[in-house]
Amino acid sequence: MEPPLTLDEPGRMLMGMIVRPLRVYVSPVFRRIGLMLLAAVVTLASPALPAGGQDAPATPEVAVTDRVAPVWDGTYRRIRVPILMYHYVSPLPENADEYRRELTISPDTFRAHLEYLFFEGFTPISLYDLDEALLTGRELPAKPVVLTFDDGYIDHYTHVFPLLKQYGFTGTFFIITGRVDARDPNYVSWEQVGEMAAAGMDMEPHTKNHVSLQGRDYDFLVYEMLGSIESIKAHTGRQPHLFSYPVGQYDADTLAVARTLPIWRAVTTANGRYHTTDNRLEMPRVRITGGMSAPALASVLRGD
Repeated sequence: MEPPLTLDEPGRMLMGMIVRPLRVYVSPVFRRIGLMLLAAVVTLASPALPAGGQDAPATPEVAVTDRVAPVWDGTYRRIRVPILMYHYVSPLPENADEYRRELTISPDTFRAHLEYLFFEGFTPISLYDLDEALLTGRELPAKPVVLTFDDGYIDHYTHVFPLLKQYGFTGTFFIITGRVDARDPNYVSWEQVGEMAAAGMDMEPHTKNHVSLQGRDYDFLVYEMLGSIESIKAHTGRQPHLFSYPVGQYDADTLAVARTLPIWRAVTTANGRYHTTDNRLEMPRVRITGGMSAPALASVLRGD
């Protein structure tokens, strides 16, 4: 099988400007052919990802940069934006248990999801974009959606990352930093995290060890939460401001600690599509369940 096409930043911009009109004027079959041909043209000068993702070049050390925090204008807002929650994007292992089956979609299915979003006019935005819209009224695209990927599995680099670049989409990846520190081959490496961040993906903390944050004392919470924030910052050169609670488990003490940390928005596993200005630390998402087809995704996005 040929490796996925990859695009650099100018290539993604060119592809977006030229291909989007195909949604309206060209039949689905020729739209896909046109998309593949254009991707091939604009990637002629773009380096491909290393095979298997294990030999990615080391990320050079850079000074830490930070975003300018949006200032709330005093208006409370409620905005409908589906935040999709993905886990595994890989072939299903033969010995997969119920948990793995529930959390896995194939790379071909994921490509079908992206193709549906692309040709139906959805625009993936970042959680930072959504935060700014809630605080300042910044205008969002007509059909915004957020793509999030939990845990930092290796397939996020080998399958998800190339496909997002091919379609010119952005994604938010919540990383279990302890797994990366341990060089677990089932998870991304710090070199890969740095590469994805440099390509415009948001690499954000998901604690150090992916343990429940319910019923924990202050020191434990700071270690797991702030520790993962600092690791992401050290390895990407960027200050993260987003957070995902492991298995969606947290309590009032967790929220109290989160308010003392540089966390602007935190996502849960609760189901929902609406977000408010003041609900910073308990944003609902939409779970992508095992094997969910593109038509099923369409139904989810409609809220059926």
